[in-house]
Amino acid sequence: MKFATKVVQAGLVTDKTTGAISTPIYQTATFRHPELGRSTGFDYSRTQNPTRKAVEEAVAALEEGHAGFAFGSGMAAITSLLMLYRPGDHIIITEDCYGGTYRILDKLFNQFGLTATFVDTGDLDQVQQALQPATKAILLETPTNPLMKIADIKAIVALARKNSENSIHVIVDNTFLSPYLQRPLTLGADIVVHSGSKYLSGHNDVVCGLVVAKDAALCEKIGFIQNAAGAILGPQDSWLLLRGLKTLAIRLRQHEENALIVAKWLAAHPSVTKVYYPGLPDHPGKEIQDAQATGYGGMLSFVVDHPRLPAQILRKVKVLQFAESLGGVESLITFPAIQTHADIPADIRQRLGISDCLLRLSVGIEDVEDIIADLAQALD
Repeated sequence: MKFATKVVQAGLVTDKTTGAISTPIYQTATFRHPELGRSTGFDYSRTQNPTRKAVEEAVAALEEGHAGFAFGSGMAAITSLLMLYRPGDHIIITEDCYGGTYRILDKLFNQFGLTATFVDTGDLDQVQQALQPATKAILLETPTNPLMKIADIKAIVALARKNSENSIHVIVDNTFLSPYLQRPLTLGADIVVHSGSKYLSGHNDVVCGLVVAKDAALCEKIGFIQNAAGAILGPQDSWLLLRGLKTLAIRLRQHEENALIVAKWLAAHPSVTKVYYPGLPDHPGKEIQDAQATGYGGMLSFVVDHPRLPAQILRKVKVLQFAESLGGVESLITFPAIQTHADIPADIRQRLGISDCLLRLSVGIEDVEDIIADLAQALD
């Protein structure tokens, strides 16, 4: 089946008894055993729930992995993955990553002896130089949040395999593109992670995280952590995610179509000095993006020419909503320096380019003329 068919078929008729088209919401904490020593396959909803199982299987199929795991948030998913590693282990991570990922490594896991080196993962030399004997994982965002830098997944996998005696995992945060546009496991990555609150659910109505891995033994370890830590997604939210997933393909097409038009319009605006969008011809890493993905997504960032402009824009927008998060059908605009990336020290933000003139735009599926008209009046 083609991808658009796969997503529509996700969770279809999982209840064979009734033939229900929509997967039921199994709002139950526990399950009755037929007799001693026998189980229906479901014992307690922290361990497994039929609604969560349906969405986990759907996402695993879309990412072409062995198994999927649904968590209560994207950060719960990241936290659970970091539990794969031990004191003394070292992780290489994208330097302009989501602020929550930076925070949990810098403020929490470092006290347990897990060290991290933040580098430009779009630069293979920097990744190579950051490798240590203790390196156990390379965690990528591609495109990055918010500067849309592109990492060469295949090339980084090759670097990791050269150091195979260390069993280095390549983990790709695929939130910005979703499996509709990019499938890192097919490029050699070991694990894919998503903030499912974004494009996978697509309607800004659920907070969730997803992990998919391609190796059975690795999946067993992740499943153990999910059950032991209990950071699972509940049945109601699992159903919302499953419902949103069904329109992923058609939504992403419109997000991307709108984003390219908006990016080109912003690039020509006299008050905009820089636009970060992988679909623009001059975007660094566009050739790599074209080789490893089938599109560019709906996310972009832009820099304005005066530090007072962001406050004006955020105050004046009407169609766009000034809010955190991304990937929903509504267009959202965010100020990374004080919102999503505030936990990154100011000097590091400035070095990376996450300045007081940078705005991030999650382009929705509204009529693109309305989005542009709103930006025009806000920039005026």
